Amino acid sequence: MYEVFSRPLLGSLALLTLLASEDVRAQGMGHGAMNHGSMNHSSKSQAPMDHAGMDHSSMGHGQAADAPRTPLPPITDADRRAAFPPLPGHQVHDRQTNWAVVVEQLEYQNFESSSALKWDANAWVGGDIDRLWLRSEGEREEGVTHKAELQALWGHAISPWWELVGGLRQDFKPSSGQTWAAFGVQGMPLYGLELEATAYVGERQQTALRIESSYAILLTNRWILEPSLEANFYGRNDASRDQGSGLADSEIGLRLRYEITRGFAPYLGVSVNRSYGNAAEQIRDDAGDIGQTRLVAGVRLRF
Repeated sequence: MYEVFSRPLLGSLALLTLLASEDVRAQGMGHGAMNHGSMNHSSKSQAPMDHAGMDHSSMGHGQAADAPRTPLPPITDADRRAAFPPLPGHQVHDRQTNWAVVVEQLEYQNFESSSALKWDANAWVGGDIDRLWLRSEGEREEGVTHKAELQALWGHAISPWWELVGGLRQDFKPSSGQTWAAFGVQGMPLYGLELEATAYVGERQQTALRIESSYAILLTNRWILEPSLEANFYGRNDASRDQGSGLADSEIGLRLRYEITRGFAPYLGVSVNRSYGNAAEQIRDDAGDIGQTRLVAGVRLRF
């Protein structure tokens, strides 16, 4: 009978010893005061565990690093200058004087009755905001200069893409020449599209307006197709200078150039020149041609 009761008793003691050892082992795992052995996982009525109330900072997962051990010092102007040194020879915000010379057109033109040499160039010197502009254009036909002018304009930037200009224009040909006061606007309303609109007030109460536009279409990195337009308007007739009131003349061109370098680009193209209104009547009276289609070959230069 003792043997019958002793076996279950020894089994119970062994079970209690095993449970106690498991409890001790669970407490040594570094999970704080949680006693996983005392949890009743089989009870469906027990309330869910409140993880928000647990002190997870006492768990053995390491201390949370909310802030660096050594605080970072604030960034100073000296640090910025050391990290981003100025480029050699380059300053911004109008603190350095720069310059450029661009010969837009230096070309030979061939048409039915004759041939001509034409130039159209500009140069500037100054900073980002204010600069001096020089413009020159002209035409020689059969060794005789029929048109030549020079403009000196002061430009002031009013936005990253637009600039107001004002100054003087001196015509050397045709006739004996004429001096004009000039003011206008120039800029790039779209990428590759350049626009100039300049008004002039000259001698003998003469007024004029010139609109020039060109659009560089990038076919490849070196091949560029450029349509262009120039139109001249005058306020009154001037027979001595072959000028009529209203729209006097226009030139529409299309040129294809190949940029061997950014500073040297030969091109071929076509130009359509036409006179209108009173200017056309004066040319007819002189037995001239009011419309010409010209084949052109030239070079574009940039310095």
